[in-house]
Amino acid sequence: MRDLVRHVDVGIANEEDCQLSLGITAGNDSGEQHLTPGELNAARYEQLCRKVFAAFPNLKYQAITLRESHSASHNGWSACISDGRQFFVSTKYDLTHIVDRVGAGDSFAAGLIYGLATGMGEEEALNFAVAASALKHTIPGDLNLVTLAEVRRLLAGDATGRVQR
Repeated sequence: MRDLVRHVDVGIANEEDCQLSLGITAGNDSGEQHLTPGELNAARYEQLCRKVFAAFPNLKYQAITLRESHSASHNGWSACISDGRQFFVSTKYDLTHIVDRVGAGDSFAAGLIYGLATGMGEEEALNFAVAASALKHTIPGDLNLVTLAEVRRLLAGDATGRVQR
C-alpha cells in the first residue's frame, strides 16, 4: 500500500487502515491500535494526518473516518480532513438503529470525491461525505441509494427522516 499511496492525491482511510496498511500511528507505539469505544480525540487524528503527510508529501488531502462503536447498531459517525496545513472535523451523527454498515466507507469516499470534484471547499466536502455515508447506514446492502436532495436536507439540519414528496 505504501507504494500505491505515493501516487495518490486524496487519501481516504480510518485509523486502523493507517496503522495496518501504512505503518503509521497517531501515538508513539508502532504496534498501537486505538480501537476502544468511546469519545474520539480530534487532536489525535490531526497528529495522524501530519504523520501521513510527512510520509507522503504527494498527498493533497488526507481524510480519516471516525467511528465511535457504542454497539453494533449504535455508532457515532464523523470524519476529519487535512490538506497538510488546515485540519477540519465534520459534524458528528449519532446513528441509532443502524440497518447496515456495509458500504458506509465507500459512500463516504464517493461523497468526498463528489464534493471536491464539484468545487466544494474541504470542510463542505467533508460534511457532505459524512452526511451521505450517515444516510447509507439506513439502507441494507452495499449501495448508497440516497439522492443528492436527501443529503442536502440532512446537511441543512433535517434529520427527521420524514418522506419528502
